[in-house]
Amino acid sequence: MKLIHLSDLHIGKRVNEFSMAEDQTYILNEILNIIEIQQPDGVLMAGDIYDKSIPSLEAVEIFDRFLVSLSRKKLPVFIISGNHDSAQRLAFASRIMENSGVYVAPAYQGAVEPISLEDEWGKVNIYLLPFVKPVQVRALFPELEIATYTDAVAAAIDRMEIDPEERNLLVTHQFVTGAKPCDSEELTAGGTDNVDARVFDVFDYVALGHLHSPQTAGKETIRYCGTPLKYSFSEAGHQKSVTIVELGKKGSVTLGTVPLVPKRDMKKIRGTYMELTAKRFYQNLNQEDYFHVTLTDEEDVPEAIGRLRAVYPNLMRLEYDNIRTRSSGALPVERPLQSQSPMELFADFYEARNNQELNQEQRRYLSKLIETIWEEEQ
Repeated sequence: MKLIHLSDLHIGKRVNEFSMAEDQTYILNEILNIIEIQQPDGVLMAGDIYDKSIPSLEAVEIFDRFLVSLSRKKLPVFIISGNHDSAQRLAFASRIMENSGVYVAPAYQGAVEPISLEDEWGKVNIYLLPFVKPVQVRALFPELEIATYTDAVAAAIDRMEIDPEERNLLVTHQFVTGAKPCDSEELTAGGTDNVDARVFDVFDYVALGHLHSPQTAGKETIRYCGTPLKYSFSEAGHQKSVTIVELGKKGSVTLGTVPLVPKRDMKKIRGTYMELTAKRFYQNLNQEDYFHVTLTDEEDVPEAIGRLRAVYPNLMRLEYDNIRTRSSGALPVERPLQSQSPMELFADFYEARNNQELNQEQRRYLSKLIETIWEEEQ
């Protein structure tokens, strides 16, 4: 059985105030072309369909056209909500859409019934688990001790009544411990939203959404397919793709990717103003791409953005790298933010700003404040 794994479409997203609608429409059509060539048995969409819980009319129309095109191919489509989506809004009319083979997970209410497909090896049970927080799951199972995201996801999986003799696939949207985030994702400070990969051991394949870079998490069959487009310049060097999942007999899973080429790429370029505006430099570039320009001139260039956009119309970001900016006192980041607790993050920030450490009284107050905020968010 062959399945296409997609996630994090973020339809309606704006990047540095640039609308991505045209780029998203283009790349969704490219995905439809890949589906036509690959002829899969189904399509998995692992959350963050939209960029906002209340998407714009334009965003809804883009996704509607994509879904209609998929349904015309008579392909079953499996969709869950991510942390950017409203589970209730995304699942509107989902019971009617099932007649067209489009399965949208409702907001989690304590039970997940699988949708089963069949091939020569028997059934493949597909479980749809939308993004969940501990507070949601704790309210449904007050008898359980659910303090972390791992506890919450484990509790949800424990109630799925999975037959380990059959092939089982999970579509979910969480941050799995050890995976590498990008700048365009929304993650919790201190890594409090981490989920241990071991909770997924019962599944033959886990189609993950949430992180924007294609990668595995813990083992090869727990995978983020990544976004179909680049949504920050931290992704400039990424190769976007769709993931192809092929399930043979029980225990046999083969993964592959098909590259995605965008209408406009994201590029970083640096040099002096004269270097970057020289024809011999920019004639080798697609000037319609999105650019992050770093100027190395020691003096600011008057009206630099406007003048550079005459050459690079989709210039998104401009910064200087020179003696002045290097000595401006920018705060150093010595460790990835996700590896630090909220207390450590604030303590580092306080010390950098005040040239002294937090005292014990301040630490006690901050600890109580963090606990209060954590409880409210849960």
